Order: sequence, then structure tokens, then C-alpha cells
Amino acid sequence: MSARFHRRVSILGATGSIGRSTARVIEELRVSGEAEIEIEALTAGRDVAGIAELARTLKPRFVAFSDETKLGEARAALAGAGVLVGAGAAALQEAAQRDADWVMSAIVGAAAIRPTLAAIERGATVALANKESLVCAGQIMKAAAARAGARLLPVDSEHNGAFQVLGDGRGVERITLTGSGGPFRGWTPQAMAAATPEQARRHPNFSMGAKISVDSATLMNKGLELIEASCLFDLGPDRLDLVIHPQQAVHALVSYCDGSMLAHLGPTDMRVAIVHALAWPDRAPLAVKRLDLTDLGQLTFEMPDRERFPALDLARRAMVAGGAAPTMLNAANEIAVAAFLERRIGFLDIASIVEAVLNRFEAGSRSANSPSSLDEVLATDALGRLWAGQETQRRQAA
Repeated sequence: MSARFHRRVSILGATGSIGRSTARVIEELRVSGEAEIEIEALTAGRDVAGIAELARTLKPRFVAFSDETKLGEARAALAGAGVLVGAGAAALQEAAQRDADWVMSAIVGAAAIRPTLAAIERGATVALANKESLVCAGQIMKAAAARAGARLLPVDSEHNGAFQVLGDGRGVERITLTGSGGPFRGWTPQAMAAATPEQARRHPNFSMGAKISVDSATLMNKGLELIEASCLFDLGPDRLDLVIHPQQAVHALVSYCDGSMLAHLGPTDMRVAIVHALAWPDRAPLAVKRLDLTDLGQLTFEMPDRERFPALDLARRAMVAGGAAPTMLNAANEIAVAAFLERRIGFLDIASIVEAVLNRFEAGSRSANSPSSLDEVLATDALGRLWAGQETQRRQAA
């Protein structure tokens, strides 16, 4: 049987949960003969063993590490594999610029912005699992995609679900994203104040990396997803909603002007969104557990508790303000989450630090400006990190 489609793929962030899930999808499609898939490049931060493991099965042409100190170790681990190895910022850019027609953007945080833009500017189809690229530099990314003829495909399960049921987009009134509520749904503020990084990382439905798991616990992840959805689907804040749906069988709902509402349902397995983006505009079979509604028994929905989870309102505030505010929000959040994971601040301090940075930003003259270039985005990101670091130190000293 001949393969139904061919892809030349690069995976930016190959050793994270999304990167590994992408590798599993690729292997299944290869083995089934459904697709012929070549691997152009893989990237990681510093996980040499993880890349070496993936390289044995995926057979990439090039691998890159953001940590320059890993170059010697990586070359030794991959000796004889016929793989070119690079390290540092230039190597990440090279990985993004290599001749892949489909690029998975799964690097965590704002570190993904520059390589993602490089892939877009080359005209690739970019599967976006990294929401920060659009949160911080959405209009720059979209303008670059329009110039280069690149295609942006959402891989976050909520945005992918909305994308699947949007059709031609005519008559759309509202998009509603869903969230599980995170591991602290139902917790008291007193219990949340004493929460540990280990508790925050226990997502009820998904196995994810540390940073995104903590974002899911604060519900900042949902706030960032609303900003991403606004950019992806060209909808204002007043046409975007969020509901808590603990079963996470429904990923997104699209409401239309005639009163209709279409929902996307599926299992809590990121491979479903990944294979959709990889095979798009076609579909490819995947061996995942099918959603069984009778097994679930019920689907419940509730409004998020904005008092216990203030990150949601902070994200909406940044979305309404627009300009550089979402970049500042994301930068402050990344610093605060890192400090929490290092046990330097408490769980409730995360949103408090973000709020303090937003307040400082809005009080200054920069808040009226919209970034017009990648350099301006990265300068705002650096400033937000600086201010968040200062706020973190103040809390530690108190």
C-alpha cells in the first residue's frame, strides 16, 4: 500500500510531552504505511539522552540544543548516527529554517518565539503547541505568515477543537474554550496558599511539563489560551468565553448567530490534535482510545471561580489592553512560575507578582505602544522578566 501523504517534519522541543507525542504519532503513521514522513530536525534544551533516543527511531538530519554546553556530549552520544549536531541560539534558528514543510512548535515559553517566526518566514506549515508565540507576538506572526504563504495550525486541544468545527467561519458569534479546573479546583484559599510544586503538577487529566502544569493549576494557562484564541480566530475579548468542564470530553464550543452551537469532543490525548494537524487537510487513522460517553456518564459545566483564580482576570485584562500587555503578562508569569517551582515563593504569589508587574507596566508610558517588530517584543519580554524578578526578590526578603 502506498502512503497517502508525505511530510518532511521538524520538531522544535522534541523531548517535551508534545514533542514525544508527535514522535509517537509519526512512528504509528510510518508503521501503518499511512504516511511517508522524513525528519529534518529535532531540537531540545539540554536533554541529550532524550534526543539520542528519538534519533534512533526518527532518523533526523540535524539536531540542535539551546544549551551550548551540551555540544560535546551530544556529538559523542550521536557519533556514527549520521546526524549533524549544533548548539546555541544560532543552531535553533538553523533547525527552524531547514527545509521541512511541517514544523511542530513545542518549545516551552517565550523561548519559542524566534525559531517559530523563522519557520513561518520560510513558508512552512507550523503546528502551534506553543501558545506564547501568539500571546506575545501574534500580529507579527500572522503578518509574516501572510507574506510567506505559511499556514498556522493550532495543536492546543481547545483551539484545535474550535478549528475543526469552525468551518468557513461565517456567522460565528462566540467561541467557548473549556478547562478541567486544574488540580486545585474546589480547594480553599488557605489550602492553595500552602500548595507545593508537586501538588500543582498533578493535572487531573493530562501528563504535561512542569511549567504548563503549574499554569493549569493557576488557570493562567486558560487565560493565555483566550489570548491565543483571540489572535488565531480574529475575535475580540467579548466573543470569547471559558467554562470549567472537569471531564474534558468537550474541548471547545462554537456558537453561531442562528442559535446553533457546535461542540468538539474527543479523548484527553494530545495525539488526536497532533495527528489532525499533521494530516490536515486530510485525516489519518490513529490508535487512541475512543471517547465513550456512556462510560463517562455525565458532562458537567460550571463557571470558573475568578476570586480564587485571579490569573484569569489578569489575562483578560491584558487581552483587552492589547499592545505589549500580553507579552508583559507572559514574561512575568514565566518568572513567577519558575520561582514557585524552585520553592522561592508560594503558589498564590504567582498571580500576585503578575498583577504587580502589569500595574507597573500600565502606569508607564510604554503601555500605549504595540510592538512592531520581533526585537520590540523581546525587549518587552526582557523588561517583564526583570520587573518580575525584582518583585520576586522583594517577596523573598519580606
